Amino acid sequence: MSAPPGNSAERSGTRAERTAEAVRILAREPRPAGSSAEARAREYCTTRLRRAGFNVREEAFEYSAFVGRWGTAIGGLVTLAILLSALAAGWNGRPAFALAALTLGAAGLSLAARALARDGVLDLPAERRLGVNLIATREAATPPGPELRSSEPRLWLVAHLDSKSQPVPILVRAAGITLLGAVWIAGFVVESMQLVGRIDGAPWMWAGLGAAAIVAAAPVIATTVGARSPGALDNATGVATVLAAAEDAQGTHFGVCLTSGEELGLAGARAWVRRPARGTPPVAINCDSIDDHGATTCMYSGRRPDALVMTVLAAGSRAGSAIRAHRLLPGVLTDGVALADANWQVVTLSKGGIRTLARIHTPRDRSDALTGSGMDEVARVLVELIENRT
Repeated sequence: MSAPPGNSAERSGTRAERTAEAVRILAREPRPAGSSAEARAREYCTTRLRRAGFNVREEAFEYSAFVGRWGTAIGGLVTLAILLSALAAGWNGRPAFALAALTLGAAGLSLAARALARDGVLDLPAERRLGVNLIATREAATPPGPELRSSEPRLWLVAHLDSKSQPVPILVRAAGITLLGAVWIAGFVVESMQLVGRIDGAPWMWAGLGAAAIVAAAPVIATTVGARSPGALDNATGVATVLAAAEDAQGTHFGVCLTSGEELGLAGARAWVRRPARGTPPVAINCDSIDDHGATTCMYSGRRPDALVMTVLAAGSRAGSAIRAHRLLPGVLTDGVALADANWQVVTLSKGGIRTLARIHTPRDRSDALTGSGMDEVARVLVELIENRT
């Protein structure tokens, strides 16, 4: 079945023009999860997808906003406390205590982060909220309900509708998390050498590591959630790209999922994949933050999905797009992480550079600087992948 064209206003002009116009519409105002602004954006997407021949439904879910609002800040504070305690123990000649603190602290932080991220965001009783995911398929309408029906597509295009602001850009937060990890490793090495008598541990060494830990933790602890960013790059561009690809891809059995609550612990994606699935785990292409400039990137978390990565790179080559592939940067979360945790085969397509990361989650993330060329490129890759996927 070929996708019927939308109305002339939506389908006129080049794809770049259409995507840029969609971003201007979506990013006219901040879209916090659960807000009326997000509901208006979802209604706009529903209209576009129905005009393209999709059966569209909304799936409501409950979640805890506490994890997304405070989890990173609390994690940064606890990490800093463990590091400073271990470094103080080393300063006072107690390397065994320091190593135990670092070892047990790393294990505890890892287990707590995993539990809060995977289940806590949906089950924690604090700050309960209601979210809505938008699901669209071109096959016969899927009956509403909690279960994932076997008739649903195996291939999904995914993007999140909500936006947020933070006191520090995502680039600074990622740098802080990376530096915290480096200080942790350096502390472990120094404490180990102190334990076996290879070094005495001069005070300047502990003071230097402590100062580095404080500097690194500051932007992580400051990662609180606000509503001052229009969210053009993150993630009106991803939504506009998915809409354009869905409209232009012809006669293929695939679905679209536009999530809510991505900026609050990936809540919408985690709720969506919690439904019992049947058969082989689905495949998803997540689109997030697509600038006009910079490298086009295929990112993944967990075990590298080799077959899917190669399929995306091949589609990019056929579409004339040079795509690089690598893991997500430390401290960067996308809906693809939630899908990968549920054993989906998933990658996230993004485009940008340092300046892109510096705008995300700030009031400067506006639509006026976007021409749509990057979204056109990524949408072209998606259409190529959908129509020629074996």
